[in-house]
Amino acid sequence: MKKQILLSAIIIAFTSYSSLSQVINWKFQTQGRVYATPAVSGDIVLIGSGDSTFYAVGKKTGKQIWNYKVDGAIHSSPCVVDNFVFFGTTGGSLYALNIETGNLSWKFDSGGEKMLDVWDYYLSSPYAYNGFVYWGSGDGFLYAIDCKTGNLVWKFKANGIIHATPLAYDDKVYFGDFGGYFYSLNAINGDINWQFRTIGDTYFPNGEIQKGATLDNGIIYFGSRDYNIYALSAKTGRGHWNMKEVGSWVIAEPLVYKEYIYVGTSDTHRFYCLSKVNGKIIWQIPLPMRVYGSAIEQNGIIYFGCFDGILRGVDYKTGEIRWQFQTEACKVNYSKIFNADGKFKEGFELYGKDYLESERLIHTLGSILSTPVISDDVMYFGSSDGCLYSVRIE
Repeated sequence: MKKQILLSAIIIAFTSYSSLSQVINWKFQTQGRVYATPAVSGDIVLIGSGDSTFYAVGKKTGKQIWNYKVDGAIHSSPCVVDNFVFFGTTGGSLYALNIETGNLSWKFDSGGEKMLDVWDYYLSSPYAYNGFVYWGSGDGFLYAIDCKTGNLVWKFKANGIIHATPLAYDDKVYFGDFGGYFYSLNAINGDINWQFRTIGDTYFPNGEIQKGATLDNGIIYFGSRDYNIYALSAKTGRGHWNMKEVGSWVIAEPLVYKEYIYVGTSDTHRFYCLSKVNGKIIWQIPLPMRVYGSAIEQNGIIYFGCFDGILRGVDYKTGEIRWQFQTEACKVNYSKIFNADGKFKEGFELYGKDYLESERLIHTLGSILSTPVISDDVMYFGSSDGCLYSVRIE
């Protein structure tokens, strides 16, 4: 298919197709950054925050129903099974709470958490399958835990930190680690089926796998810090193709829709539509900042968040922008980082000597690392301004 590079003015954040007052239903303020993806259960939205608190919020009202204080920041997305919600913390624990009451059902402790670097934003999110909940930890183990009791069923020692979210299907569980390995295990007993080692790169030889994978039609898709997007056979672990995005990590879990794959990049600041058959570029759009969260699809529109505090909706065929939402923090602080042309202001260095201060300043934009969730034509997502948003997608 024809490559199409859209050099539109999407990088100018002050242009919006809908003003905040027209599209926002409510926002719920926490006291920490929200990187996790919310979960919707009935009339409740569930989300964890960097303030070490897990919240249940009314889906229609945006009012708190209950909260539960835990042993560390919650940068793990919640998993809902029946009347229970599971999530992990930087304290190295996996919690199971009753959704209606917020009461603790059980707590499972790993060997402890650790953070690889300042860009290691996510924790492994639990994944429930056939009565087990699968969850990775900074101690390098993948755990299989009984959903009802919280008892350990089995554990598997990987080659590095596991902050990627596991995926289970057909009695197999799949996940990657910061050692650059991707695994297929027997979901019942934890025996290994196969493992795949990422290629690596000169500056990132481990080829760390930071986030989760997507399974579609027997093919697994995931990104790596070695600049590659990989497509593997779920059955054998052999490669189908890889696409190298020179100069950029690929953190986000790819979205598969129709015959395409959609994924954003880190340092090259792009969003791609690729052929899922061979990884060829169909179209790409430039962005002013990184994309770590995954995209979602609704009615042929692909929605994704960005570190610049803007959530965009683009046409799945062309990449043309159809919708966008800008956090209030972005509106207030955008000019501290970007000039009127959407480029970095003179003097701002993304990875300079004071890169920690640059990273802090970026988050004042209300960066969107959360993957949005859509329920009844309303989108829910978190932001590093500490808010959970409810936004209409008319």
